Amino acid sequence: MGLKQRMYDALAPEARQSGLSRVNLFILGLVLVSFLFLALETEPALYTQPSWQLVFDISNIAVITIFALEYIARVWSAGADPQYAGLAGRWRYMTQFYSIADLLAFLPELIVMITGANVSLLVLRVLRLARIIKIARFIPAFDALGAAMRRASSLLLTSLALAITIIYVSAVLLYFVEGLAGNEQEAFASIPRAIWWAVATLTTVGYGDVYPVTPLGRFCAGIIALVGVGVVALPAGVFASAFSDELRERELAKIKQELEASRAAAAAGRNDAS
Repeated sequence: MGLKQRMYDALAPEARQSGLSRVNLFILGLVLVSFLFLALETEPALYTQPSWQLVFDISNIAVITIFALEYIARVWSAGADPQYAGLAGRWRYMTQFYSIADLLAFLPELIVMITGANVSLLVLRVLRLARIIKIARFIPAFDALGAAMRRASSLLLTSLALAITIIYVSAVLLYFVEGLAGNEQEAFASIPRAIWWAVATLTTVGYGDVYPVTPLGRFCAGIIALVGVGVVALPAGVFASAFSDELRERELAKIKQELEASRAAAAAGRNDAS
């Protein structure tokens, strides 16, 4: 087995039958550490100290360098897979969703580091969130999550359309009810302003910053709050059902694959015995 094939087996989770290689476990741990430092960098008591600032700078340079080398190694070793062989195959690999996420995980900060461009630190920190997708590459549950969302996409879109309709109708209703009663709260002075109250109420968040004060308005708000329970529960139930079905099908497919492998092994054993 050549170096390219060994590197591809070590870097590509899909190339392994089970588990993660030590390289991928290292990358996964590095992503988690980078998020820890991202949180610590926003703490004024730390980033104002020169010693901590030096730690943040060194760790960020190390993470960016390792991610850049990992990306180069992934693109180069992808040629071991026939579907990614050649320049066209490499380009196909580089334009995949996960490959683009890998690029965004280091390239913007690397460019700023090399050129010294004047870019907002907040923007660079936001771009680091692309590293979350690197975690999704290594954890099968995220793949099942995406498959479940695709499975229930039509029902989820229907639930979203229903929720938006109810939010708008609720905002219009409270705008007229509170307005006709002479309530001069700014929160209900227009329909767009009343939408904030409708969203907070129908999602059962209930911040308490905005609320109706008239008896009729409170009665309507109570009915809307009860409807909000269904608005939240409907998409949650749809997604839970789709996710359960996806996990069950994957488990059945795994069992079927194991049975076929055991039958093939048994048949090979009988042939050898004969």
